[in-house]
Amino acid sequence: MSTSASSASSDNRGPWDNSVTIIIPAYNEAATLPRVLDCVRAVMPDAEIIVVDDASTDGTGDVARAWMSRNPRDAHLLAHSINRGKGAALRTGFRAATRGIVVVQDADFEYCPDELPALIEPIVSGDADVVFGSRFMGEGPHRVHLFWHYLGNRVLTLLSNAFTNLNLTDMETGHKAFRRSLLERISLNEDRFGFEPEITAKVARAGARIYEVGVSYRGRSYAEGKKIGWKDGVRALYCIARYRLLD
Repeated sequence: MSTSASSASSDNRGPWDNSVTIIIPAYNEAATLPRVLDCVRAVMPDAEIIVVDDASTDGTGDVARAWMSRNPRDAHLLAHSINRGKGAALRTGFRAATRGIVVVQDADFEYCPDELPALIEPIVSGDADVVFGSRFMGEGPHRVHLFWHYLGNRVLTLLSNAFTNLNLTDMETGHKAFRRSLLERISLNEDRFGFEPEITAKVARAGARIYEVGVSYRGRSYAEGKKIGWKDGVRALYCIARYRLLD
C-alpha cells in the first residue's frame, strides 16, 4: 500500500495521518513513554501506534498498557520476553504495521513528536520513499552536550555516505519514515543500533528516493538513560561496510 497527498486527501476516514503507523521501540522508558504517547496522539490522532516493549524491567509495559486502556483506538503493545535491542524491536513493529507510511519514534523524547508531520511530508506529497530527520540541519532547539558523541555521529555519517554515495547529514538519526511497501522488500538483520547503517545501506541499494528534513533534538546524557555506547560505534563501522557489499 502506497500513500500520496491526493489519495490521503480523498480518504473518507479523515486526515492524511490515517495512513501512518508510528513504531515506538521502548526499553526502560517508563518515565518518558506516556508523554511521548500523548504527544503522538495529539499530533496524529488517526495514526496507528505500536509500542514494542523490549523486555523492560522498569514497568514500561505496564505504563503502555495503562495508556492504551485509556486510548484504545489503533494502539497496540507488543513485547519481547528477553531484551534483544532496538533493531529487533523495530523489526517486530515493522511486521505488525498495517498503514502505508511507517515512522520510527523513540520513546525517550530526544526527538519531538510535534515534528512528525514535517518528517513524513515528502512521502505524503509523493516525492520520497524514505525520510531522515537530521539533527544537524534543523532550526529547532538542540541540547548542547557530548562532543565525542556528536563527532562519532558525523564520522559514521561520512563513512556511510562514502559507501552508499549519498549526501546525508545524519545517518544515525532516530527519526526515520518509510513507505511500508519499501520496508517489505528489505530484509533486516541487526538487533541493536546497527539498524541505522544497515537500513541506510539497504534503502540506498534499493534505489529509494531519500529525503532529509531538519528536526530538533533534546539529547540525553548517559546518567539520564542514554543507551548507545562505543561498542555500538564499532558495530556501526562493520555494518557500513558489510551491508553496502552484502545482503
